[in-house]
Amino acid sequence: MRLLYLCLLMCLCCVLIEQSTLKADEPILRKRSEPVKITSCWDDLLEGVETPEEWVAHKKIIRQRYLDLIRDQFKPKKPAMEIQFHDTVIVDGVYRRQLISYQVEEGERAHAFLGVPLTLKGPAPAVVALHGTYANGKKRAAGLVDNPDKAYLDHLCRQGYVVIAPDHFVAGHRIPDAGPYDTEEFYKKHPKWTAVGKFTYEHSIAIDVLETLREVNPDRIGVLGHSLGGHGSLFLAAYDERVKAAAGNCSASFFRQNSKVEAWSRDHWYIYFKHIRPGLLKGELPPIDFHEIMALVAPRAYLDLSGLNDGDPLTQRQRILMLLKVMDVYELEKAPQNFAFFVHGKGHSVAHESRELMYGWMDTHLKPASATRTKLVVP
Repeated sequence: MRLLYLCLLMCLCCVLIEQSTLKADEPILRKRSEPVKITSCWDDLLEGVETPEEWVAHKKIIRQRYLDLIRDQFKPKKPAMEIQFHDTVIVDGVYRRQLISYQVEEGERAHAFLGVPLTLKGPAPAVVALHGTYANGKKRAAGLVDNPDKAYLDHLCRQGYVVIAPDHFVAGHRIPDAGPYDTEEFYKKHPKWTAVGKFTYEHSIAIDVLETLREVNPDRIGVLGHSLGGHGSLFLAAYDERVKAAAGNCSASFFRQNSKVEAWSRDHWYIYFKHIRPGLLKGELPPIDFHEIMALVAPRAYLDLSGLNDGDPLTQRQRILMLLKVMDVYELEKAPQNFAFFVHGKGHSVAHESRELMYGWMDTHLKPASATRTKLVVP
């Protein structure tokens, strides 16, 4: 009996294996399907907006929400810049690098490196190059220390750009007593302002500096950066319409779809938006998010670069849905060619292809068409 049972079991196994093999060999039938509309939580960007005129009206509302978020109404009165040039170095016979300083508040000076190519034949495009969270920020942007992948000033000056690389306000020449990127002193001085409002305002003043230079074409100014400098690029482009092209690399996450949203309003060290902390702790988000801030840049040029494995992978996948909705705005503005995004798997990096895309984006939108035009080979 036991032998008969074993034989039956073996026969059944053979039948199952045969059926499995047959199924694997059968052709898969896939039927034709029409594309379905992708919906997401980011769709509120254009909710109730169908025409360009309606978008223009809605954009004014979003801009005010943005200014309220950074608490722009509490910025100090803009002082005379009183630009000073501290030293000059000629780099490889290609460009002049100068350490400069200028007033950003009464009695408070920002420091920056300014790079000017030596062979300019007229006013050139200019870029504000923003460093990430690094104590000696402008030195890294100039290629003097740390990671040469982030030496934007050096790279861009060699490609014909005038570049200003300012220190973040809690780095370089202005590191607080409590250490780099500690904002305690700032909030004691400006309890109603925000760190984001402060650095955005200062980066706008860096554009003022560029506009004083005869070597700069004021109609061709861009901004780019990585990490803290990446979202600094977004905040500046949304704030200052003199920015004609911007590229943000590995910028920070947004408010929604973010399990670590409280990081935008820590209770220590670098505090972006101090005033939103009580709401965040109660689970309440600000009345504006990053897709709306990004949409403020339209129709001017904006490039977003991000890594799917840079932080929470679920959050970064939401970024793609967010960017798709921003493209809808650029299409509404009839400027889809001015928006692009690149998503990769290299984490929080400024890899070669990312740099090439950022610099190429600047070339496309800030240089004459002849600079990027191709041509046939002459026989």
